[in-house]
Amino acid sequence: MSQDHEQWQWQEPGKAWKGAGLYHVTLTIPSREPLLGDLVIPDNDPAQAYVAHKPLGDALLLCLREFPNYHPEIQVLHYCLMPDHLHMVWYVRRSMTRSVSMVASGFRSAAQKLGRAYSYYDEDTFSSVAPTVGREKYKENTLRKRLGNEAYYALSPIFTQMPDIRPMAQYRRLQTAIHYIDMNPQRLATKRLKPGFFRVQDNIEIGERDYRAIGNSKLLYQASYAPVHVRRTMVEEAEHGDTKRLRDYMNSCVLAARKGAVMVSPFIHEKERDVLNVLLSEGHSVIYIADNGFGEYYKPSDLLFDAVANKQVLILSPWPYDPKKKHITRAECVAMNQMAEEICDLPSNTPLASLDHHKETNL
Repeated sequence: MSQDHEQWQWQEPGKAWKGAGLYHVTLTIPSREPLLGDLVIPDNDPAQAYVAHKPLGDALLLCLREFPNYHPEIQVLHYCLMPDHLHMVWYVRRSMTRSVSMVASGFRSAAQKLGRAYSYYDEDTFSSVAPTVGREKYKENTLRKRLGNEAYYALSPIFTQMPDIRPMAQYRRLQTAIHYIDMNPQRLATKRLKPGFFRVQDNIEIGERDYRAIGNSKLLYQASYAPVHVRRTMVEEAEHGDTKRLRDYMNSCVLAARKGAVMVSPFIHEKERDVLNVLLSEGHSVIYIADNGFGEYYKPSDLLFDAVANKQVLILSPWPYDPKKKHITRAECVAMNQMAEEICDLPSNTPLASLDHHKETNL
């Protein structure tokens, strides 16, 4: 890590975001119309996917490039334009008098000005006037002057939603965020080419619980299941130098998968996630229990995305989606581990779920 990185004051969630730090900021068109660009998938290969910019997308990027001129304390480290949203990584280099959320609101206002101009002009005319509109933040708004306030504000601003802001509390999250951002076109291409793998499946009954799911529901009809649950005593022993029990247990999970067991877990602890990495890298089947439901535009994390596309994973959640959820509680951890045990303890000759209407989902 460089000396500059060591000096950064990483922001913790819940604090007043005015100090130096890193932020993942996403500006989205709430209607999800592809007004910023078109996804192109050469040869139906997701690895080659890219976004061809539309005039509004180019204008928004111009606005982003002008942004540091008005806020020199902020450096735009990375960005990716998608058909209906823009991902950005902001580095706040020194403390500001205003919070990051206020600065993001200002950026949204500039984007709304572009949106209203886009709503008024035809595509060709907008392309020619967009550079001027993008630089009018502190100048006279010529379109508003021409139309009058009432007619101007009746135009659709397009960007009606506040940007999503996620502080990064650790340096490694910068690398994770950049990788996530760069993979967006490929992930979207995969979802479009294999929509069945990412469709939310409702009313999945397992035992006495009702779940929603994404992924390969055929994993509910296998012959053998085993949980992955690293116990606290194993971790404590390892922290005091005795790693044998923890190491043997982690190895036993991988060996069970190699013998054909579907491994079931919420994979909460870092050692459980280490096991998950090995399971996925070797191509084994996993039922992953999630602590939140699935929003309208949900997609699995980088760790799980490719595995879902490859039919390796079924993600289950008994909870409705909560867009405000940030942290997992201890009670939820206990409940999810119990769910994993319940799934594994059901008799092997008993169908896990009454899913006749889902059997063709992933064919």
